[in-house]
Formats: sequence, C-alpha cells, structure tokens
Amino acid sequence: DALDQVRRQVAGQGGRVRIGASTGALAHLLPQALRVLQREHPDIDVQVAVLTSAESLARLAAGTLDLGLLALPQPAQRGVSVRPWRRDPVRAFVPAAWGAPRVLTPAWLAARPLILNDAGTRLARQTAEWFARAALHPQPRIELNYNDAITSLVAAGYGAALLPHEAGAPLPDPAQVSVHAVRPALWRTLGLAHRSGGDDGPVRAVLAVLQAAPQR
Repeated sequence: DALDQVRRQVAGQGGRVRIGASTGALAHLLPQALRVLQREHPDIDVQVAVLTSAESLARLAAGTLDLGLLALPQPAQRGVSVRPWRRDPVRAFVPAAWGAPRVLTPAWLAARPLILNDAGTRLARQTAEWFARAALHPQPRIELNYNDAITSLVAAGYGAALLPHEAGAPLPDPAQVSVHAVRPALWRTLGLAHRSGGDDGPVRAVLAVLQAAPQR
C-alpha cells in the first residue's frame, strides 16, 4: 500500500499541493480548477492560503508553499520559477447613482472618493502608476485587500474602485454598481510560480489544470 501511494504521488495522482492566492483569484479563478482537480485527480489534496503576491513568493522560497498565483511583474526570487498565466482588464466599479460616463479617465476618478487595494499589493502600485501618468496622486478613502468587500462598499455609495474583472466572474447588481472601462486601458497580469525543481507529480498536475483554464 505504501509503495502504491508513492507511485500515485510520483505520477501526479495523489499528494498534497499548497497554493497561495489573493482573495480575487480564490473567489473567481480557482473554484473551476478545483472542480476539475477533484474530478480528475481526487487523491490530490489542495490546500489554499490567502496571501499577497509578495507573501507567496517568500513562502515559495522558504519551501512552505508549492504554487503561487502572483500579480506580475514581481522581482526575481532565487529558487522560484514564474510563468505568465492570464491577463484580465481592470475596470472602474462606481456607485450606480453617480451616473458615470461610459469610459472613465484618471481625472474623473481622482475627483471622487476612492476605495483601493492596500498599498503593499501589486494592484495598488499599478493603480498609483496609472494615476501618476496623468500627474495625479489621489489618496484613497479606504484601503482593503478583499475585492468583494470593496464591491459592497461601492454598492453602498462609499466610493469608486479599480478592480480586475476575470472572464466569467459575475457582475454586481447594475442597480447598485456600474462597471466601466477605463482610458488609458489598465490590465492585471497573473503568473504561476513554483519552486524550481519542486514541480513533482501533484504540482505538475495542478499546473496543467490551471494552464488549461480559459484565458483572457
């Protein structure tokens, strides 16, 4: 039995895989892959931790994580391999009562209260750079890392937000939140990271399922 278990793990049919992902990826990107894994590799035990990209990189380097879903680009980390995975548009989520134009600019958004991701995240830095290119440096009304909570605050009229919208993810109630394209366009790129030389059978199986997921 022990030898058979080892064979299944080497073949990618069984074992434990520890994944680090943001709340957005966990809510909208991982569930479909987890359903496929449960169907095709029922002996692989996937454990998911809610982590920022920087935290995932650190834990991969320390050997306490097997896979990470990271916002790109990230600084190179010795012993960690990163490959591009998908690209999703960043949209403006605005209280419907504001009657916003169809396409929103940095100037329009900077003049209104904002709810943005925590300053330590890649999305926050990317958003700050997007405003800075228009010579704008707005201060958010509040910073959060939980996108569903941000959307709820937008629905309550507390402010506008810039959030990635993954293909297939449900849109909020249009009576409460309107979703708009932004100009210039803004994209969130994700990568798959794993420990160099640590892609054993179960990790390879999970990588294959994630890479086969619909891309944007």
